[in-house]
Amino acid sequence: MDMSIYITAFVTLFVVIDPVGLAPVFIALTPGQSASERARIGRRAVFISAILLTLFGLVGERLLSGIGISISAFRIAGGILLFLTALDMLFERRTERREGQGQADAPEHDPSVFPLATPLLAGPGALATMILLVGEHQGWGHVVMVHLVMLAVLAIALVLFHLATPLARALGRTGTMVVTRLLGMLLAALSIQFVIDGLVGSGLMG
Repeated sequence: MDMSIYITAFVTLFVVIDPVGLAPVFIALTPGQSASERARIGRRAVFISAILLTLFGLVGERLLSGIGISISAFRIAGGILLFLTALDMLFERRTERREGQGQADAPEHDPSVFPLATPLLAGPGALATMILLVGEHQGWGHVVMVHLVMLAVLAIALVLFHLATPLARALGRTGTMVVTRLLGMLLAALSIQFVIDGLVGSGLMG
């Protein structure tokens, strides 16, 4: 088993889901909530997003083949989608959009399903990434490993939700922006790799 594959998978999912960037957003989505209530909201959001990502990891490729889309074509499309996400991160558009979603919700609204579970944790980029990662190799061992990596990233997100208040205070807006831009650069490179893999798999590139 080549562990570098799963290290890459972890980095990809970590960058796409961006638990560090979600921590201050989590604070904005739960104004006035007690620590126990915030913990409950965080657990529910992570549980729902884990179900969504697992479903796409297990049946996403079969769904694609059922509608006549090859995995190579999806790799190219997924790479482009992830690249657009990277541009949002680099130019702060994703942070601004997330903060806007947080400010739009009323304090009494439970944000665990929307927008936390989806689209912030299990968004289009994360769902597409699960299909791409699972489709890279054959065998149930690979499928299980990718899902374990996904659960590890969500576990980190849950821990950061619990630590959201001191983390947001420690990082500040500037620190969050720096982390988001660094992750955006990494995601841009990974997205280009997905496109290259798709071109090679389709035979368009030797």
